[in-house]
Amino acid sequence: MILMAIKHQVNDYGAWKKVFDTFPPTAGGALFHRVNRSTDDPNTVLVVAGFKSTDDARAFQNNPELKAKMHDAGIVGAPRFEIYEELETAEA
Repeated sequence: MILMAIKHQVNDYGAWKKVFDTFPPTAGGALFHRVNRSTDDPNTVLVVAGFKSTDDARAFQNNPELKAKMHDAGIVGAPRFEIYEELETAEA
């Protein structure tokens, strides 16, 4: 499993979420996604999504529709994209 973490600041979480819901990672090829907010700043968002391959994750990252939606959603500054290979999972 390949995981992509996308961290960014938004002007307003509620407004961002409405736009996010129109093109979530699962609409762009992800197997799942999770939306997280900072406990210190509710306008700092971290989205984690799972992909079959690094190529699939990069295709989502470079999708022009994603760039347009991020602009429409009120993202402040440049988003940070990081890609990881999942090595182990555990649940309590």
